[in-house]
Amino acid sequence: MWPLLSGSAVQLGPVFTKQPGSVVFPLQHGENRKEVVFSCEAQGHPPPFYRWKLNDSFIHPRPGSRYSLVGGNLHISRLNKDEDVGIYQCLGSNSFGTIVSREASLHVAYLEDFKTHRRNPVRVREGQGVVLLCGPPSHSGELTFKWIFNEYPSFVTQDTRRFVSQKTGNLYIAKVDPSDVGNYTCVVTNTVTKSSVQGPPTPLVLRVDGVMGEYEPKIEVQFPEVVPVAKSSTVKLECFALGNPVPTISWRREGGASFGRKVDVNKASGVLEIPYFQMEDAGVYECVAENSRGRNLVKGKLSFYAAPQLTEKPQDVQKTIDDTLVWECKANGKPKPSYRWLKNGEPLDHMEVNNGVLNITSLNLADIGMYQCVAENRHGRVFTNAELPIAPDFSQNLLKAQTLARQGGDVLIECKPRMSPRGIISWRKGKEALRENHRVTVLDNGSLRISNVTRLDDGLYTCVARNQFGVASSAGSLLVKEPTAITSPAGHLDVTVGESIVLPCQVSHDPTLELKFTWFFNEQLIHFGNLWAFFEKVGGRSSGDIMIRNIQPKHAGKYTCAVQTKVDSVSIATDVVVRGPPGPPGDCRVTAVTENTASVSWAPGADNYSPILSYAIQARTPFFLGWQAVNTVPKLLGGKQLSATVIDLNPWVEYEFRVLATNSIGTGEPSRPSKKARTRETPPRVTPARVNGGGGGHSELVITWEELQSGSGFGYVVAFRPLGAQGWMQAAVTSPEASRYVFKNESIPPFSPYQVKVGVYNNRGEGPFSPVTTIHSAEEEPSRAPGRLRARSVSASEVEVTWKPLAWSNRRILGYERLAGCSPFFAAPSQAPGKIMWNTSNSKVILRWDQVHALENESEVTGYKVMYSQDKHSRPSVVETNSTSLELSLPVNQDYVIQIKPFSEGGEGRSSRQITIPKIAGGLWRICRVMIPVLLCTSFLLSKAISKLYCCRFY
Repeated sequence: MWPLLSGSAVQLGPVFTKQPGSVVFPLQHGENRKEVVFSCEAQGHPPPFYRWKLNDSFIHPRPGSRYSLVGGNLHISRLNKDEDVGIYQCLGSNSFGTIVSREASLHVAYLEDFKTHRRNPVRVREGQGVVLLCGPPSHSGELTFKWIFNEYPSFVTQDTRRFVSQKTGNLYIAKVDPSDVGNYTCVVTNTVTKSSVQGPPTPLVLRVDGVMGEYEPKIEVQFPEVVPVAKSSTVKLECFALGNPVPTISWRREGGASFGRKVDVNKASGVLEIPYFQMEDAGVYECVAENSRGRNLVKGKLSFYAAPQLTEKPQDVQKTIDDTLVWECKANGKPKPSYRWLKNGEPLDHMEVNNGVLNITSLNLADIGMYQCVAENRHGRVFTNAELPIAPDFSQNLLKAQTLARQGGDVLIECKPRMSPRGIISWRKGKEALRENHRVTVLDNGSLRISNVTRLDDGLYTCVARNQFGVASSAGSLLVKEPTAITSPAGHLDVTVGESIVLPCQVSHDPTLELKFTWFFNEQLIHFGNLWAFFEKVGGRSSGDIMIRNIQPKHAGKYTCAVQTKVDSVSIATDVVVRGPPGPPGDCRVTAVTENTASVSWAPGADNYSPILSYAIQARTPFFLGWQAVNTVPKLLGGKQLSATVIDLNPWVEYEFRVLATNSIGTGEPSRPSKKARTRETPPRVTPARVNGGGGGHSELVITWEELQSGSGFGYVVAFRPLGAQGWMQAAVTSPEASRYVFKNESIPPFSPYQVKVGVYNNRGEGPFSPVTTIHSAEEEPSRAPGRLRARSVSASEVEVTWKPLAWSNRRILGYERLAGCSPFFAAPSQAPGKIMWNTSNSKVILRWDQVHALENESEVTGYKVMYSQDKHSRPSVVETNSTSLELSLPVNQDYVIQIKPFSEGGEGRSSRQITIPKIAGGLWRICRVMIPVLLCTSFLLSKAISKLYCCRFY
């Protein structure tokens, strides 16, 4: 047996040997080339790698960035006070897990200049107290303050009357004397950068309106009511008062407790300092200011606090699957610390944690890793590490029950047990240890690789994993299968458009394996269905043949048949050439034109695997229906010809041209049309066609022709004469779009024969006249009326009329005119009731309207119909009356729609518009005016076959 060792040493999780510390870095004004280094170093096997976080976000060192890693140390170059300030934390990781370091802060100490502006004088009376504000500029880091009196190096001396606060920087003068008059300048020093800046001077001026009298102390410099103090630190309390006389300052502890020896009261009792603060120094401290006018007092409580310190740490343990783990973590601190746990640097939110105790029941492989207890209060936090190893286990990654391999191929059997630390991997075949050779290899990760597999490699394989905490194994079978092979030869098919072909894909394979056939066309998967309607599967179980029906040029290309089984895959490719008519020529353009020729060129299109034999040119104009073949020079355009001259064109006509190519298979699609090109103009050579005429009004001769176009300045010459006359009368028509001329003369007899002809001209000259044709002048109206006129009433508004048609003489009878404006007999009223008024009272509605008067052709109005309903769509109720008023009894809680129409013997007349009467709401009269429509009657000509007359009626 050949064991696989995961390493020469026992694996260990990472443990920090160096952790980063907080840094306050001095940065001078305008300086940007400073570098900061945070240290981090850890031990472990394999050696840990490192990552860093800034404010809980990972830092990503890249070439050229300001961050770089040297070992585990983080280097920050070109320090930026806006981007780099924050909390840093190092993470150390190896294959066993991850731990996080303590947190380290980076603060950049700097001091900017004062804003450059003058300060106003401070005016006080003699004997009055005053406060001069320093207003330090933007900064970071601890500051100290001094004041210059008038000029450097004369500094203000602190005594019982003058005090400089190191908290605010302000200068306090308890009682101003004349000697205090002058300029005061605040000097600020950064204790880290050692740099100093001076503010603008503040003038102090005495007022001349009197002297300040005596007053009791007023404490201006105070300390907070509660001052938290860390263990072993130094605390300073400031206290100063204004007053007249100058107050005295004294300190005491509440309850009369004594100060320790270390307590220092200095600077004329303005500052109380307690170094190395301990629990017994906590309590309430009082500052008393008093003079002959009274006393004042402030007090504050110094509270003791301490960051956490571990008293009990969890220890590394060795567990197996399903064991229970209990780890306890304890720490001292004030206030009392809280606890949380991390696993591999991430919070353990789902675990049971109670007052620092971590309890994990039924351990599994997912619990392996590095654990850290974090004890913290608002003054700090501490970390402690513990490692959880696990004995080997295959429960989550068993070997595959069966692994299939192709005879002659390679196979990989994976072995992935969970164990910590990593141990030894070995293999068995059957009951025998598996020995490595030129074909059999155990990889570094424990997996087994067998090359050039044979039938003898069939069998049961077992992977065995062991470390110092236990041993486990998992087994699976290897089955060797016959390889799959395509028996159809690769080939090349040459077909013609429209044919149907079969592409073969026959295979030999292991009969126990299922086959999957997949076809690709030019590397694109073929989906058999509607979008691929030309393709159809025709193969059987061991055949993947496909048929292409009605093959087209777009189907030319490379076809690949891919065959897959669970153990292997093979493929074969066939190139298909589809010969078809040529593709459309390209770039068809007109290069030159004359009066009746155009030079056309083009580029060859795809020949679709059959050489182009000839080209043909077609043309289109606004005067053609569709595309027409044209004559060319040369007459026959061979397959190499890429230009030609089109002849026999008409002058001054816009033409488009296109080209078609032909090969032995057929003629292909035409090219895109060329841009429109107009032939040059010439004197007209073509006469207008379809010269004709006739019709028109009294004494008119109407001449018509078919429109032409031939050059700029184009027009027509119209010539005409009575039949048998010698001379011609002529008229010029200057509009090229004209196709009609009317000659009017009272001497023209009706329906007289005339000879006419039409010629053309343009700016280049005159053209020929059309052949002479004979037309007739306009006819006159018939001189006699039709005979045997009969009329029969059909209805109140319709009459049927019959007559005998007139006989033709030298005048043609074209039709008969329909009479207009017929008045119906006893017609219904055409006017609607107007000026409708109503009022409401209780549950009654009283309506009134103007009387409708009948027109001459209408029968007299005999009454009115009043229709009312609750809405526009319901069936109305009808009340008839022969007066112009009506009283209706209606419910008071409903809206009503009302219409009124007159009626007579001729029928019902026109209705008024709809009137809405809202719910009964008082007795106000309302008026509705209704427009009266006008009765219209249309007329039109009847053909000679119509002998009835109808009169229009409107309602």
